[in-house]
Amino acid sequence: MREIIIDTETTGLDPISGDRIIELAALELINGSLSEAKFHQYINPERDVPDSAVKVHGISWKMVEDKPRFFEVANDFLDFIQNDQLVAHNAEFDLRFINCELNRAGFAALSNDRVVDTLSLARKKHPGSSNSLDALCTRYGIDRSRRIKHGALVDAQILAEVYIELSGGRQSLLSLELIKEARNVVNKNLLVERLVSTRSLFHAGFDESECEKIIDLLGSNAIWARYLPTMTSLEVVKKTSTAAERQP
Repeated sequence: MREIIIDTETTGLDPISGDRIIELAALELINGSLSEAKFHQYINPERDVPDSAVKVHGISWKMVEDKPRFFEVANDFLDFIQNDQLVAHNAEFDLRFINCELNRAGFAALSNDRVVDTLSLARKKHPGSSNSLDALCTRYGIDRSRRIKHGALVDAQILAEVYIELSGGRQSLLSLELIKEARNVVNKNLLVERLVSTRSLFHAGFDESECEKIIDLLGSNAIWARYLPTMTSLEVVKKTSTAAERQP
């Protein structure tokens, strides 16, 4: 399943009063794991950037005066998000700004029905607690040291980690780091040991078709492991040319 984490930085709080998007980020999640694919753009807001906003995100007019205007990047943004589910923290804020910009650019608005609000999810899961992005990072042990100021890209990256936790826990096998590590493994037994010890493949509950995708990423000599339906034992299978040729 493909989902898109989105975040914005703006010149203020109210798009109806003329505030505009100044940074827009969208990150791709595949089956609950962050991929390399992203859309990220600083945007000329066609107006001044108040000092109060600069104090929040650190983005001054000088930093964006030569950047494209929203209507110039709208097609690229829409092409990236396609029709997939969107995920945002306090989603109403981001969606109002994005839809105002889309309206100015002559595009249809994004539907509320396709957006998951992680703030609402967190409030249901942790009622009575602070559910700001910083508070959720503390709760789930997520490093937020990179968040010196607000920023659409860094906040989207952090939100992806928070959303994974809110959705049931990290599913890291498809993360870029582990894929790169797997590609560089020469000893197949070491690879299996790594996969089993992290439990990442099995924790995500990937079916055989997903395992096939992972095999392709790991290379022709890769082997893979999966939990049997009982979830109590492991079956290790060597990759062969067809599924029928695999021997347990």
